[in-house]
Amino acid sequence: MPKKSKSRSKQTEPTRTNHNERVLATNRRAFYQYDILRRFEAGLSLMGSEIKSARAGRVSIQEAYCRPRDGDMYLVGAHIARYEPSGQANHDPTRDRRLLLHRREITQLEQAFAQKGLALIPLKLYLTRGKAKLEIGVGRGRRIHEKRDRIAERDANRQIERALRR
Repeated sequence: MPKKSKSRSKQTEPTRTNHNERVLATNRRAFYQYDILRRFEAGLSLMGSEIKSARAGRVSIQEAYCRPRDGDMYLVGAHIARYEPSGQANHDPTRDRRLLLHRREITQLEQAFAQKGLALIPLKLYLTRGKAKLEIGVGRGRRIHEKRDRIAERDANRQIERALRR
């Protein structure tokens, strides 16, 4: 039997992805309306009452989008419901929220935003190790016939799966 090395520097164990991830909201419609070309992960700058409300699952990103402003990226149109126990120290449910990204990522997203036909769409809002994270997709809008083709393809695959099970 070969001898195992005690040094862990050369041996790397696979990191567990989604170790402590809890999804709060997904934008399923975005995958139907857009072809997602690239994805980014951004932190979300939230107030105390917002994170408590988000942990309770009272979040919607269906009508939200991302937009650059003054050298930063902002999440616009996301709805985080008021947290009732916080009383008067509550937040505005639809305020613009700053996204925490590296400068390089911000410039890449600004360039994508400036291109015609591309949009910055929030795909998923989740908690990782107690921190709120947002998955942003750079997407190109689909045309109506592309959406129909996608539905027809999905139905055909379902029928093939059913036939194979029998």
